[in-house]
Order: sequence, then structure tokens, then C-alpha cells
Amino acid sequence: MIVRNVEKKEKNTANFQVALSKEEFEEAVNSAYVKNRKKISVPGFRKGKASRMVIEGMYGANFFYDDAVDAAAPGAFEFAVKEENLTTVGRPEISSYDVSDDKALTIDFETALYPEVTLGQYKGIEAPREAINITDADVDAYIEEIRKRNARRTTVAREARLGDTVVLDYDGQLDGKRFDGGKAEGTSLELGSGQFVPGFEEQLVGMKAGEEKAIDVTFPENYNEGLAGKAVVFKVKIHEVAETELPAVDDELAKDVSEFDTLSDYRDAIKEQLIEKRTQAVDEDFGYHVMQKATENMRCEIPDAMIEERVGVMLNEYDRNLMSRGMRLEEYIRMSGMDPASFRNTLRPQAEAQIKTDLLLAAVAKAEDIQVSDEELEESVKKIADAYGIAADQVSQAVPVESMTDDMKKKKANDLIMAAAVPTAHDHAPGEEEKKAKKKPARKPAAKKPAAETEAQPEAAPAE
Repeated sequence: MIVRNVEKKEKNTANFQVALSKEEFEEAVNSAYVKNRKKISVPGFRKGKASRMVIEGMYGANFFYDDAVDAAAPGAFEFAVKEENLTTVGRPEISSYDVSDDKALTIDFETALYPEVTLGQYKGIEAPREAINITDADVDAYIEEIRKRNARRTTVAREARLGDTVVLDYDGQLDGKRFDGGKAEGTSLELGSGQFVPGFEEQLVGMKAGEEKAIDVTFPENYNEGLAGKAVVFKVKIHEVAETELPAVDDELAKDVSEFDTLSDYRDAIKEQLIEKRTQAVDEDFGYHVMQKATENMRCEIPDAMIEERVGVMLNEYDRNLMSRGMRLEEYIRMSGMDPASFRNTLRPQAEAQIKTDLLLAAVAKAEDIQVSDEELEESVKKIADAYGIAADQVSQAVPVESMTDDMKKKKANDLIMAAAVPTAHDHAPGEEEKKAKKKPARKPAAKKPAAETEAQPEAAPAE
């Protein structure tokens, strides 16, 4: 085999030819004949018994060429990559092939190359980092959630008030016709929780168990297509009204819901927990901004094939995650109102960002001559084995050593960048993001979303 006409093009792609001799191509053609002859019927011969000469005489001399090229291409491509010292990514494509008069074969390949990275500044990067500010009010809010989870509900005969929980049936109609998802029975709803479309819960206040009522509701303009801005009528029937009794905030509450005997100790533990959780979130946010700046500082051109390959990995991860929740990716895409192509496009920016980070860390590891010792590798294998409850040699067999070593080098590169990063004051007052995070938006009747995105909800009804 001979490699020729190697041409590197924009976006880290390359074209080249691999020429196979007459003998090499003849071997590939004969292999294609042996592989396929049992599938070929020739009049006058039992199936699979016709000679190659007879088959080519009937169907043409080039009958086995496509299969022969497919069989010869992997070896030819591998030879060229090694010969030219190329680092490729993704799957190569055969743009064309040609068989000369003397039966020699030339295959034209197109492939993506691993991007060349020119590092910019990656040490001493400045990025905003929030101050950790957990207050007594944050602890109070946490305890309030605990109280709600441990609340007792008692059925009452009086009229429903805000804060009560009602059990109801509802049947919605648009222009006198029932719409999909607009009917449910035995639904529990806390009045004032904002779980239903605006105006729905307020109209239930004052109703008693056994009462029925028709209520008018107008869906928000930003609601799902078909109901946005539409006025509908819901026929409702209340089956039960229950008031909620919250436990007192005292030592007894602490004993009931925690390992602590006093409310004071419980509050201290909650504060430590909130600080730890918030610190983790702030560190992750700080790390994101540092890495974003570091990747912006470097120069590299990522081939489309590399992005598409990463998108494929992400799609597989989506599918596995959704399957664990009883849903398939096809259903998720359909319910998101997209087709497969548009859904893939939504993943491309994230895929490109992941690739840039990987390229950055690999380049930093190389620039800093980061190494992984045998002891470190052994310790990493042991941690994985312990985490999954398997033997260390099973990990070594399942995960290539080179792949594990590369990941460890990237981890060290990440630690090096973060250790040199410089936190700066955040651009808003401490605690603002915490407050934003705690504001729970009112849940409106909406098109059902997959479990991987949010808790599933009936398509267009006031649902929990």
C-alpha cells in the first residue's frame, strides 16, 4: 500500500489516498466473493455453488467491488494513519474509489484530525466567586420545609381557606368541548400553593365538601400552544377539606426529625449542612467561569465530526437516564415538541463546550508534563473497585489503562488551573442568588414534560 496526496484542510480535516496493488485488491475481491457467494443465485447452479467467474460473467466484473472496498478500507486507513503519523477523530469517510485498468485500487478518504491547541493564559485567571452567607433566615426557611413535611392534616366540615388542602374532581372545557388533560378525579391541592393556573385556586376558597361549582380561568399568554391566552371553564367538585397543623418549632421537633435532642443543636447542624451545600455550589460556579475563560484564551478549531461524536455520546446518556425513569428518548423528543435533528442541534453547544474543556486540560497536562505514577493509578483502580463492589482486576479489564491515565492527568490539570485561579467579588450582593434559588415558581398546568426534565404533569390540566 502507498499513501499519497495528503491534504490538510480547514476545521482540522484531511483528505488522502491509499493505493492498493493489484494483488492486494484481488485478495479483497476474492474475500468479498467468499463472503457473499452463499447469498447469490445463478441459474443452473445450486445456491452458493457458482464460481466467481460465472457470477462476474453474469452480473459484471465489478460486482464484488463495493464489498471489496468496504473490506479493504479499514486496513488501508489504519496504514495511512500510522504512515503519516495522523491523530484522527470520528469515523473516516470514503469519498470515492477507483479501480485502474490493471485492477489496482485507489481509495480516497476524508477524516477529521485531532485539533491542534494553542494555549493562552490558564494560570492566574480571575473569575467571580460568591461569598458564602447562610443566615438564621435560611435556617428558618429550612425548618419551615421540615414542618410542612411533617404536618398533620385533619378533615374539617367548614369552608375551605387558603392553606387548606382540598380533594377535588375537575373537568375543563374550551368552547364547550373537553380538551386533552383537562379532566381528573381525586386530585389533592393545597390552596395558595400556586400549583394550578392563576385564578383557579382562589375560586375554591369558601367551598365545602360536597359542593360543586363552575369556575372561569384564562390561561397565561406564555402557556403551551393551543391553550395560551384561552378562557376555559372548569367544573369542580370538592370531596374533602382538610386543614394543616404544623408541628411546633421546639426540642420535640428536633427529636422527631433528627438525631439531635435540642432545637439549638439541630439548627447548628442545619447551618453547617447549608454552608457545605452552598460552598459546593459556589465552587462549581467559580470553576465553570474559570474554565470558560481558560478555553476562551486558547485557540483551536474543532472539526464537526468531533462534535457530532460527542453529541452521540450525550444522546446515549440521555437515553439511559430516561430509561431508568420509564421513558425513552424518542418519547422525550416528541414531548419536547422537537424532531430528532433539532434536538441534536440543541446539544451541540454543550458538546462543543465539553470538548473544549477536554482539549484544554489535555494540552495543559502536556505543557506541564503532568505524570501519573503506578501507585496513583493503582489507588484510582482500587477506589473504582470499592465504589462498585468489584475486584480491582475487573476494573483494569473494563477500563483501558491509557484512558484512565489520561483522565487522571486531566484531573491534575484541572486542579492546577483551579489552584492558581483568583476569585474576585461577585457582581451582586451576597445572598441574592440564595434568595433567587429559594423562590419556588408557581406550577401551572402545562404540557407534560419528561421526568428527566421535571416532574411529569398532566398535559393541560390543573395538576399537582
